[in-house]
Amino acid sequence: MNKSTLALAVAVGVLAQQASAEGFIDDSKATLGLRNFYINTDNRTGTGANKNEEWGQGFDLRFISGYTQGTVQFGVDAIGLYGVRLDSSPAKSGNPSGTASGGTVFPSDGANGAVPDFGSLGLTGKVKISQTELKVGTLMPNNPVIKYNDGRLLPQTFTGGELKSNDIKDLTLTAGQIESAKGRNSSNDADLSINGANKGSNYDTGKFSNKFYYAGADYKITKDLTASYYYGELKDFYSQNFLGLVHNWSIGPGILKSDLRYYRSRDNGANGSEPAYYTTGYYSDNKPVTAGKVDNDLYSYLALYSVEGHTFGGGYQYTKGDSDFPWLNQGDGSSNSTITDMQIQKFARAGERTWQARYAYDFAKVGLPGLTAGVIYLRGNNIATNDGDKTEWERDITLGYVVPEGPLKNLGVAWKNAMWRTDVATRDQDENRLIVSYSIPLL
Repeated sequence: MNKSTLALAVAVGVLAQQASAEGFIDDSKATLGLRNFYINTDNRTGTGANKNEEWGQGFDLRFISGYTQGTVQFGVDAIGLYGVRLDSSPAKSGNPSGTASGGTVFPSDGANGAVPDFGSLGLTGKVKISQTELKVGTLMPNNPVIKYNDGRLLPQTFTGGELKSNDIKDLTLTAGQIESAKGRNSSNDADLSINGANKGSNYDTGKFSNKFYYAGADYKITKDLTASYYYGELKDFYSQNFLGLVHNWSIGPGILKSDLRYYRSRDNGANGSEPAYYTTGYYSDNKPVTAGKVDNDLYSYLALYSVEGHTFGGGYQYTKGDSDFPWLNQGDGSSNSTITDMQIQKFARAGERTWQARYAYDFAKVGLPGLTAGVIYLRGNNIATNDGDKTEWERDITLGYVVPEGPLKNLGVAWKNAMWRTDVATRDQDENRLIVSYSIPLL
């Protein structure tokens, strides 16, 4: 945690003690989240380790304060993350050489494999005036241009500041600056980068930035139609504009949700001319070049029809330009907000055209509340490579149950299975994740 964040958090605490504590204390909440996480990745082709397999227990303690009284209100939040290794080995950690910062689930201790445990503490100071709130410190942003990852034992966090306002009816304004990220398998803050320039989390040779700016607006045109615009810029790497429309339409007994998205991504600063800052996945006029500046337009549409517990979905996404779609990616696990960000792959390569079909069912409709199941299939083709156009496909199955009531209320069990096949020069994969989670309210 940097010194400015700690100083702000301490100052907020002092102000809270001096001001009326009625709202600060009475509206505070504390929760302990428990997550038991097992992952097994079977690399079915190529060279290297055939299986990555790790198992751990995670603890996620969060404190969210209320606000002090007055026109200018103050508060402070805290998050404590701790992970314990239950099973791993150097060969199965996903980082057998120990050259990168982390493996599949845990940080790496060189060639010794996964560390026995890891953890971190984050503090966030917050100030509120009317319906406008400023947060500085540890953040977990989730919007079209920056999204934290929660696909392993512990969630990814960022350090920076964010301002959000709902003072204008039906309009939400957001702006922020991010300085660093703490990976889902790390205890340390790291600077920001993109795929290719990060050199696989080798921080001694990669190129990084400590400035990511973002701003956006979500406007509710009607109760069923929302329009969004966001801008993101990773200094010296890329700038990105996003436009989105989400519409809900009552058709017969169900609801049709339409989600239309467009991203325009271009090079910024050093990425436009310095090879060390280039992104991989760059193909210009079929020339034998695999790294270059960011140049990508991404268009997508996803339709979901929900009726009587059933959800039927279909979507299409295509990219154009010379490069893969860019997003914040330090090389240790990341997420983006495309409709094709799946369990294994992102389906956002240069030139790629992807269609998808999905189905989900909520068994509460047949007397089994808490039980859900879903399946998604995606197929992408026209992937630009130096060896002609390539294809890939992925099938994800999810089965989950959350105890709805009784002494074990909120206990969750989930199984996630994915298959990915490709003729791009990489490895086919099968993957299973087993997750047992439980949330304990403390305040």
